[in-house]
Amino acid sequence: MLWLVIALVLFILQILTILLVEVRHPSKAMAWLFILFIIPVVGFAAYYFLAKDYKQRKKVKRVGRRYIGDIREYGKRQKPQELGIDEDRIRGWRTESRLFGLLNNIPGSLITTRNEVRVLSNASEAYPAMLSAIEEAKQFIHFEFYTIRHDEEGRRFQEVLMRKAREGVTVRCLFDGIGSYQLSERFVKEMRQAGCEVYLFLPVLIAFFDKRVNYRNHRKIVVADGKKGYLGGINIGNEYVGGNPKLGFWRDTHLELEGDSVFALQNTFLTDWYFASGQRLTDSCLFPEHDCTGTKPVQVLSSGPDAHWDAVLEMYFGAITTAKKRIYITTPYFIPDPSISMGLKTAAVSGVDVRIIVPGKPDSKIVHYASLSFMEELMQAGVRFYAYQKGFIHSKVMLIDHLLASVGTANMDMRSFYSNFELNAVLFDKETLHRIEADFLQDLKDSREMKLEQFEKRSRVQRLKEVAGRLLSPLM
Repeated sequence: MLWLVIALVLFILQILTILLVEVRHPSKAMAWLFILFIIPVVGFAAYYFLAKDYKQRKKVKRVGRRYIGDIREYGKRQKPQELGIDEDRIRGWRTESRLFGLLNNIPGSLITTRNEVRVLSNASEAYPAMLSAIEEAKQFIHFEFYTIRHDEEGRRFQEVLMRKAREGVTVRCLFDGIGSYQLSERFVKEMRQAGCEVYLFLPVLIAFFDKRVNYRNHRKIVVADGKKGYLGGINIGNEYVGGNPKLGFWRDTHLELEGDSVFALQNTFLTDWYFASGQRLTDSCLFPEHDCTGTKPVQVLSSGPDAHWDAVLEMYFGAITTAKKRIYITTPYFIPDPSISMGLKTAAVSGVDVRIIVPGKPDSKIVHYASLSFMEELMQAGVRFYAYQKGFIHSKVMLIDHLLASVGTANMDMRSFYSNFELNAVLFDKETLHRIEADFLQDLKDSREMKLEQFEKRSRVQRLKEVAGRLLSPLM
């Protein structure tokens, strides 16, 4: 009997520990308690290693603000009036001053108006563009991805990067330790032998024992000579060109940027590089003067567990609550924060046309069931969901009225909001918004609408799977 009492006391202590630590995150606490009740000892061990609050780390707090001054300094050196909101260039500023006040006050995320933007639909457009920029680089190449594969596509990029390094171009590569855990040591060794500097962001073993395995660098960045940059949803691997037989055609969205907005990409890369390598790079050539004559406003938002602001979440929420006519969203994983869910329901009930495209062919069953668990109540409020049928859709896109659009790495889920290091671009110019709208409307044609009356008829077994997915969703 004594051992039963001891076991019960230990179990209660585990419950109290989770409740006390997660007092500000009740949904996360419920998820961990659910795991704890299923597998008591293992569940608490998993909590200990996976749930450490990243913001408690002093080093991370310091690193996040290292390069903000550089962006302002080099931007001001060129044209002071180009930094911050320009009322004449950003449509909607006067009528939506509250939203733009929020955007303009997110720390370290300036809105610049001297940019060119090109939307790249799918890897078939993004890969050639990135490879061309890498080929043209004369001074340095910064290359950061969540996932890179040791396959045909991965080798294409590896070979070009190694050749540029041999030519004397500085090549710095950063890959996430979890997202690229399958990458072979030989792949990395070959790059280093060719002269490339390669680091992993939180390698698996280090992340595990340092209790940070739950935090992933989900960013995708390419910067060539500080003048041309790329970000979006596309990683490097055969599946992104349709090489996964299970998923087939891969639909995604990427951006090519030129101008002052590239400074923000550079800033984010340098911050991540400092964290992974310990090298603090401050050479002025990293923020070169440029001759970009574009006039497109762009704001680059970086967010992550190291920041005091949940920048992407706050941008999403602010934009959704501002919408008057339409909210178009494409996301491979839909596990909304309660504020986002309420914002979407309120908008739909108010008559806003809210349409959300999700995969019809998911790459993760448990995440798929978690996503389905949120849909019924939103459908009842008037939100329309569409299941993409052409293959797998991985785009992370939001379009609000004719006011702004967001393209980047962040999914519409709580992992992207709170746990991942993410990077989005907010776009305002008419031409880019029209292109993003055209892509979205084409994706609608390639999708099947999920009707409420049919959705409500799903089986009890599926509903139970959705309940389990919903309980675990704060951890996904």
